[in-house]
Amino acid sequence: MARTIQSLERAAAMLRLLAGGERRLGLSDISSSLGLAKGTAHGILRTLQQEGFVEQDAASGRYQLGAELLRLGNSYLDVHELRARALVWTDDLARSSGEAVYLGVLHQQGALIVHHVFRPDDSRQVLEVGAMQPLHSTALGKVLSAYDPVAHSEVVEADRQAFTPRTVTGLADFEGLLDLTRARGWAADVEETWEGVASVAAPIHDRRRMPVGAVGITGAVERVCDDGELRPEIIAAVRDCARAVSRDLGAGRF
Repeated sequence: MARTIQSLERAAAMLRLLAGGERRLGLSDISSSLGLAKGTAHGILRTLQQEGFVEQDAASGRYQLGAELLRLGNSYLDVHELRARALVWTDDLARSSGEAVYLGVLHQQGALIVHHVFRPDDSRQVLEVGAMQPLHSTALGKVLSAYDPVAHSEVVEADRQAFTPRTVTGLADFEGLLDLTRARGWAADVEETWEGVASVAAPIHDRRRMPVGAVGITGAVERVCDDGELRPEIIAAVRDCARAVSRDLGAGRF
């Protein structure tokens, strides 16, 4: 059995304690409830407070859950709602395009794959849910970078690695690609990340008209492109899918 880290177990127990019962708890209440010395409990609380997971009331000195936990909880709910709303539409997109479909969201410095629909054929494929894609070279990443200010800041400050001779790494050229993405409503990756592979993606918005993710297809260049250009019907299908998911999230018409 894998060994656990005691300090993390205690911190988790503390957060659960604060999540139930009284709205605010004092140091003595917390230490006695968890069977911890006051000094130990105070040290954990101080760390959780520094990270925003716990807040201390200035007047009473009592502790309560912090805003950072609310932010993380909302992020969890947003991703799961996004995936739930996208299930039918991404299945339809895979069937109509004949290619693999990916749903991505911003996570740290990359595009995190939260849903993957296999290409509808009998070929051997690997589920890529949980995989990270670079922001600067993939279609999903470019869409996030174009529409999400946080993603844009991340990609501008990052080291934009050249994966193939087609990868755009210069900041001015890359910003031009983002302008183009915003102007036409979709992003492309034609052998910029992987040789022989092309992708197209479009943004998904929520009821606040805020970008919450991107959906796209990925496939062999010879299937996705025609004479080096992405096939118009595939671009249209991806954009229709993104609009449909956005509508289901309450964004209205785009």
